[in-house]
Amino acid sequence: MHDEYFGPEEGEEDLSEQAHPMWAKDVLHLRSVGIDIGSSTSHLMFSSLTLRRMGMALSSRFVVVDRAVDYESPVLLTPYVDGTTIDTEKLSHFILGAYHEAGMGRENVDTGAVIVTGEAAKKENAEAIAALFAQEGGKFVCATAGPNLEAIMAASGSGALARSQGDGVSPTVMNVDVGGGTVKVAIVKEGQVVDTAAINVGARLVAMDGNGRIFRIEEAGRLVAQSLGIELRENTPLPQKHQVGMALLLADCLFEVLERRPLSPLTKSLMITMPLSYSGPVDKVLFSGGVSEYIYGFEERDFGDLGSLLGRNIRAWANEAPGNLALDWPTQRIRATVIGASQYTVQVSGSTIFLSGGGILPLHNLQVLAPKIEGKRIGAATVERAIRKSFQRFDLEHDSAQVALAIHWPHGPAYPLLRALTRGVISAMKKSLRQGRPLVLVFDADIAKLMGRLLAEELGEEQPIISIDGIRLQDFDFVDIGEELEHVDAVPVVIKSLLFRVGPGTAD
Repeated sequence: MHDEYFGPEEGEEDLSEQAHPMWAKDVLHLRSVGIDIGSSTSHLMFSSLTLRRMGMALSSRFVVVDRAVDYESPVLLTPYVDGTTIDTEKLSHFILGAYHEAGMGRENVDTGAVIVTGEAAKKENAEAIAALFAQEGGKFVCATAGPNLEAIMAASGSGALARSQGDGVSPTVMNVDVGGGTVKVAIVKEGQVVDTAAINVGARLVAMDGNGRIFRIEEAGRLVAQSLGIELRENTPLPQKHQVGMALLLADCLFEVLERRPLSPLTKSLMITMPLSYSGPVDKVLFSGGVSEYIYGFEERDFGDLGSLLGRNIRAWANEAPGNLALDWPTQRIRATVIGASQYTVQVSGSTIFLSGGGILPLHNLQVLAPKIEGKRIGAATVERAIRKSFQRFDLEHDSAQVALAIHWPHGPAYPLLRALTRGVISAMKKSLRQGRPLVLVFDADIAKLMGRLLAEELGEEQPIISIDGIRLQDFDFVDIGEELEHVDAVPVVIKSLLFRVGPGTAD
């Protein structure tokens, strides 16, 4: 794939695969942006993604086959107006400046994510900031702040996912993303995240100015200080011995989680999620996030927080890690999450999609319902009951929310069955249809265009219908669907899966 190709000699015909007339329909090039607004630092990255249709013209599903970083912004200390409010004006100026420096405009961006992480996600205006950049960042940007997804993105950007897919025996890798306010942990086996956890441990739980006086205190910082008998007060200095004590205790709490030991009361109070439940061996550990710059010796400056002290303690632990755990080097450190955000696996549905009613895309954060349509004899009533039961499973008032129906369809394009499916969907979703909500259907079989046409015949062209296929979804997923990509009849889809443990030592 990486052999150089210089094109045909003068007068020769270009017989390369890329020159084939089918290539334009089977390969997509997308520009992606990842914006990471953290409690300690903020930065962004532009990437180019190349996606290729699986099975060429026999499938409508695309997969990412190549990623390249086009631009990395400087790292900005996240600006605050006060202890609870992020300075949106300064942050917006920084983001717009990065777009300008990269030579990018809103029209140049196809997909991506705005990630408001850690303690920054708890600030009063965090949701408004994510919405602002999601709207202005490009044609299609998803906004999220969930710790489980942050852990997965960091594991992707750090190289942990790739590292767990070695030749022969694949190692189990733990990625530990240590930021300003939180640590996100992901355990990866054979390219799949099998467990995640998050804890309020970070460098900037206490922030100090150039004179060493405290100007911001996070609640987790207060809990740690109180357990040591330290009183934290704004506009007063934090003695070095107290900084050392707090950093050591924060590291100890983190090690309890990483070693999967019984948790102390303090550690339990700092947990954001459930502790790790994976009980199998871990072969390698990678660190990412801002504090990883200290752990791997790339940063020595003091930014008025506990970062250097926390990094020193983590490095000492990692060098003497218990069991067979081996410290490994990440592909990316502080930029792991933003790389994961900008290059996170994007599925694309194309070739057989159906869209009616212009201007309805993009759609964000659609809850996925996967109705179980079972039985050999499938009629409209069977379909309707399955959809209604899927609403009940999630305690949703029927038709009360905008959802995406993910339909597993192993029956092929048989017209009588598709007609029954059409009528069953319409009957189950009639209240939503009367309210003018878009009808969103996602299939794993290549029947989206045919189903869209059947629905449009019944409902009329004015009804917004989004029917796409080649996408794999399940209950507990949330999905974002972007604007249609020009010239290729395709839409980008970002899937945000929730991680649930299914038994002792396992996760799904």
